[in-house]
Amino acid sequence: MNGITIALSKGRIFDETLPLLAAAGIVPTENPETSRKLIIDTNNPDVRVVIVRASDVPTYVQYGAADLGVAGKDVLIEHGCEGLYSPLDLKIAKCRMMVAVPDGFDYAKAIRQGNRLKVASKYTKIAREHFASKGVHVDLIKLYGSMELAPLAGLADAIVDLVSTGGTLKANKLVAVEHVVDISSRLVVNQASLKVKRDALQPIIDAFARAVEK
Repeated sequence: MNGITIALSKGRIFDETLPLLAAAGIVPTENPETSRKLIIDTNNPDVRVVIVRASDVPTYVQYGAADLGVAGKDVLIEHGCEGLYSPLDLKIAKCRMMVAVPDGFDYAKAIRQGNRLKVASKYTKIAREHFASKGVHVDLIKLYGSMELAPLAGLADAIVDLVSTGGTLKANKLVAVEHVVDISSRLVVNQASLKVKRDALQPIIDAFARAVEK
């Protein structure tokens, strides 16, 4: 296909990317929340949107199945940025990566005494680098969902997870004890596409940049 393909994930990233697409004159013809289609046309016959899992966006862009994509910084750190050009922090879907423990667990003491912590996370690369930088020994347990359950079930002492409002932590009697990194979504571009399709891609990138700066 000679047109432009944009990879997005459903939910918050899709919703918050819509105004940026509109700034570039691109309007998807369907809502992925109500449509079963995974490839969505837009008002521009040369631009289409593919709906993929958030964690798969960098892969689709890296291998050229999509020319552009929007992915959280968390996903990009875990994936690595080989073959990707990331020109813009879109400043959307903001949240924080935090260390959280059960209410009452003395995290500071555990670290101070050099205890080896069991830490559950979907984001093992981020967690590993965070604790290594602090000289804290951890056993990392990779999970794919319901992080809050891990300490409650005795699987882990702590979790490293995304926090937006903190409501889920509070509901499960967990407390955030350490900030790891601020997260927002980034525009990623396939490097080969940028060379071959620059005339089509650059106006979209520029429109996104202007919209972000407003």
